[in-house]
Amino acid sequence: MRNRILVSYDICDDKRLRRVFKKMKAFGLHVQYSVFECELSAREVAIMKSAIDPIINHAADQVLIVDLGPSDGRGSACIEALGLPYRPRERKPIVV
Repeated sequence: MRNRILVSYDICDDKRLRRVFKKMKAFGLHVQYSVFECELSAREVAIMKSAIDPIINHAADQVLIVDLGPSDGRGSACIEALGLPYRPRERKPIVV
């Protein structure tokens, strides 16, 4: 089962910030400056964590991973926006 995951990060160093951003692009959609929306299985969440963990400085940086629930259920309905409306982006396959 895939869950909607919200990942937000605060990285103190520009080089680490760029590296985390590049890694996160492989797992989800960039929705705001340091926020990604992902649809991942539990295994994929573990892979994402193991990809980001060695990049960050555990004494200075923070990565928040919020499980919003099943992608087909509550996951889409629990995001509320003030100001501009939230519009879930549709993931489309890219053929290379």
